[in-house]
Amino acid sequence: MSQKVLMKGNEAIAEAAIQAGCKAFFGYPITPQNEIPEYMSLHMEKRGGVFVQAESEVSAINMCYGAAATGARVMTSSSSPGMALKQEGISYMSGADLPVLMVNVSRCGPGLGGILPAQGDYFMATRGGGNGDYRTPVYAPAYIQEATDLVFEAFDVAEKYRTPVMILLDGMLGQMMEPVEIKPRPPVQVDKSWVTIGDTANRKPNVVNSLSLLGDVLEQQNFERFKKYEQLERVGVMVENTVKDGDEIAIVAYGVPARIAQNAIEELVGEGIKAGLVRPITLWPFPYDTLANLPASVKHVVVAELSMGQLIEDVRLGVNGKFPVHLVNRCGGMVFEPAEIAEAVRKIIKGGV
Repeated sequence: MSQKVLMKGNEAIAEAAIQAGCKAFFGYPITPQNEIPEYMSLHMEKRGGVFVQAESEVSAINMCYGAAATGARVMTSSSSPGMALKQEGISYMSGADLPVLMVNVSRCGPGLGGILPAQGDYFMATRGGGNGDYRTPVYAPAYIQEATDLVFEAFDVAEKYRTPVMILLDGMLGQMMEPVEIKPRPPVQVDKSWVTIGDTANRKPNVVNSLSLLGDVLEQQNFERFKKYEQLERVGVMVENTVKDGDEIAIVAYGVPARIAQNAIEELVGEGIKAGLVRPITLWPFPYDTLANLPASVKHVVVAELSMGQLIEDVRLGVNGKFPVHLVNRCGGMVFEPAEIAEAVRKIIKGGV
């Protein structure tokens, strides 16, 4: 019988990655994700993998580029400013169609900011901070168990669609402890004839890069790449939706703030205010259809996020003017209480906001 183990979020993600077949980890220390490379440094070598602490985040992401080109399952992790430094490498890996798992345990900013949790990396994660035309699938777990499950999903999606994939969580989830059961599953079976190495008796080694100097060739490559993204938008959306017919309020939140929002919903429902939660699990592809098809009973959509308002832009795109959209937010490392969200909803219903 399987048994749950009490684990810190960062360490559980690292263990899940090893069990998912991660063979190479490259990273650089930055709070609040340091337990991931620490765990990897202790366990990777004795379990058949490679751990390298690079001299910088830029070096780490380019090491991922090289290792991924061999067909190995590769991972890196960082936190907000460190992930910003990786953006050029992420764009290069997207242009070279390389599967890599990236974990961002985000903190507050801009700049170095502080080490407290925040959600100000939404734009960087979902829009991409590197140059050119590309998208990056982004998963946003709210629970440690979900985070470990998404590690297996993310590796599979990265290999199936040949793309970098990000798991985005805030520092709270990385540092908290919860019971978790890591549930391994066989990796997706994909064609890897594109890798740089292989049976060289039958073929020459491939060249893997993102350089294409002929405009018509690069245009066609981008068209083909975006066909994969379109398929992901059709089949890869993940969302939790508890908004039902008769509810007047839909609260949209992701990650740990969604758990806080759920507590606010329970408080509101106890007062007779009908409300439900929309929790995007994939931030890209985003669950636009869920928001576009909210019940007609909904009178207000409330976005609860730990930033100055980034998730709210995708929510507005999703509702497309059908409902008024309101923001309840904290930033700079400050975290709202359920009572703050509930009080904001009360004011909205009364017309005070």
